[in-house]
Amino acid sequence: MMIPTECLEDTLTAAPQQKSGQQVTGGRRASEHPQRERPQRPDGFGLLFGISPRMLEVYRMIGKVAPTDATVFVVGESGSGKELVAHTIHHFSSRAGGPFVAVNCGAIPANLIEAELFGYEKGAFTGALRAHKGFFERAAGGTLFLDEIAEMAPDMQVRLLRVLDAGCFTRVGGDVEIPCDVRVVAATNRSPAVAVDDNHLREDLMYRLAVFPIELPPLRERGDDIALLARHFVEELNDKAGAAFGLTPAALDKIRAHAWPGNVRELKNCLHRAYILAEDHIDVEHLVTLPRQNGAARAPGGNCLSFAIGTSLEDMERETIFATLDHCGGNKRRTAEMLGVSLKTLYNRLTEYAAEARQSAAPAPNVIAASAEPAGSSGPTALPAAPAGSAALPAAPAGSTKTMESDRA
Repeated sequence: MMIPTECLEDTLTAAPQQKSGQQVTGGRRASEHPQRERPQRPDGFGLLFGISPRMLEVYRMIGKVAPTDATVFVVGESGSGKELVAHTIHHFSSRAGGPFVAVNCGAIPANLIEAELFGYEKGAFTGALRAHKGFFERAAGGTLFLDEIAEMAPDMQVRLLRVLDAGCFTRVGGDVEIPCDVRVVAATNRSPAVAVDDNHLREDLMYRLAVFPIELPPLRERGDDIALLARHFVEELNDKAGAAFGLTPAALDKIRAHAWPGNVRELKNCLHRAYILAEDHIDVEHLVTLPRQNGAARAPGGNCLSFAIGTSLEDMERETIFATLDHCGGNKRRTAEMLGVSLKTLYNRLTEYAAEARQSAAPAPNVIAASAEPAGSSGPTALPAAPAGSAALPAAPAGSTKTMESDRA
């Protein structure tokens, strides 16, 4: 199935993919270079993969807005690919030769975010030994991606609104106005209307950001894209390892049946772990991190879990922990605070789940761990470490063995 050609009309060739925050020195706007049509891909668009109707609509919207300088507001659940949408918009824009700078607004402490966004002058505060450029200056001539914008403190939302309206800003401790030459793409995993009602997002800022809103569908609503993405991630791992692993039909069936509350990020990490455990193909027994069939599914709003009648309290607790951890972007301290338990208790729970996963992954006949046992070895080869970003294998702090119930008391 080919991507509709209207998605590519009036777009420019994409610059090489940059890491978040990477600077492009001496780069010129893509509009200064001869335009050439970006080749079409049968399995996606730009940096995005998928051919479901929902994704084809996303590609159409990106193709329309990318050549403009309009502010874009991407709405989607955690792990659904919001930053990849922002990257793709940047790569198809006239600013593709400039930097792409990504900022997680929820990861910067409230007392530092102003200095990080707008920079500061020497002597502006204790420890400011030199002038410092903020994200707005570092993204000059390019795109600034403000992820989790609803997690930004309300007073900073006011300041951001003024900068977007005025087109200029001043550094902390300075009085010189600096022109703001960036294209802003913002994103949130909350419903914007609900975020406004809950006082997480200012209504005036929402309207300013939503010049061109794009809604990114959750993975569970993308149909055959689930299998397409699964095969793509396995092929990526094959390319890195120089191997030729595949997915069995039974494994694909289980992958299709899962609700994927963590979306594409969860699928990618699940397959990475399965790839480590597999010998020459990925089968059902290697998908050890998928919940049982009576596990949780995330409601369409993205902030609720639903459980089948008869689901055990233990399974509900487990799914709630993992869903909250995913919602918090892997931040365990924030997860513990939301769940009303101590950080040590959360670590204890995650360690228990990791032990269960290792036990479930114990080699069966004809199924071995990531590498064969060396000749003459006195014991089995240790499993490799879990992939970065995985919440399944944290180290538990020494100490508390209190239960979650006692913490809630």
